[in-house]
Amino acid sequence: MNAVKETNFTFENQTGFYRGKVRDVYYINDLLVVVASDRISAFDVVLPKPIPYKGQILNQIAFKSLEATKDIVPNWVIASPDPSVTVGHKCEPFKVEMVIRGYLAGHAWREYRAGKRSVCGVSLPEGLKENDRLPNPIITPTTKAMEGHDEDISREDIIAKGIVSKEDYELLEKYTLALYKRGNEIAEKRGLILVDTKYEFGKKDGAIYLIDEIHTPDSSRYFYLEGYVERQKVGETQKQLSKEFVRQWLIENGFQGKEGQQVPEMTDEIVSGISDRYIELYEKVTGEAFVRINSSDVINRIEKNIKSYLK
Repeated sequence: MNAVKETNFTFENQTGFYRGKVRDVYYINDLLVVVASDRISAFDVVLPKPIPYKGQILNQIAFKSLEATKDIVPNWVIASPDPSVTVGHKCEPFKVEMVIRGYLAGHAWREYRAGKRSVCGVSLPEGLKENDRLPNPIITPTTKAMEGHDEDISREDIIAKGIVSKEDYELLEKYTLALYKRGNEIAEKRGLILVDTKYEFGKKDGAIYLIDEIHTPDSSRYFYLEGYVERQKVGETQKQLSKEFVRQWLIENGFQGKEGQQVPEMTDEIVSGISDRYIELYEKVTGEAFVRINSSDVINRIEKNIKSYLK
């Protein structure tokens, strides 16, 4: 299948270009044209093979999720001229990611298991098991690294170092809690639990906007609601929909993004399996059947749709 590893377009009035781990971003005057590629990253490393349909899935979930939360906080989106593309306002991003956790999973669990009882300055009670629901959702921010690893940081350090002003940070916290609550309400209707997720914000003309993607498998972890309590009681692994299965596959094959480690071979079977899991997640999260857009000439299709929109 013709997966999108990268794009190299040139548009009229283009003023810049940035390639992130997953997205190719074109700056056109005060607009951003964001192409969700099929690249996949884990442990802050872009894996060697793209995953068919992944960009379309991420873009469409994010577009629907931003539409469903725009009453809470304005967001950057203007239009989606192609299944893999979003056009929106260019905002000045805050240099933090607002990670929120309702359950003890992933990175927070690995820290807890190692004996830490505080994550990003937030205290955690004793006696928790992996995937237990937390007494209340906690915000565990990270610094936003342009390259390499994002780092945990506390609310106090963010404000003390002037990364975000106290007034703005308090608003980011308020929006993060409200977005997570809405995300969980939507997930519950689909038979899912939104375990943890992250939000990014920026400013335009003095106002705060929600930017980037939200509630996608790249930025969020979901458990299946049915059987969650029973699995916790007997200590079973939770059935989940997220990118964690990719991380687990890498860990089992000796890779965690550390120096000297090699990414395991991504066979066609592995790539196809990851694509199928992303499609499953799309259908569960949105409650809609996934429509595979013809990918025989996907690069030309994307370029044509963007140019048509910009006219």
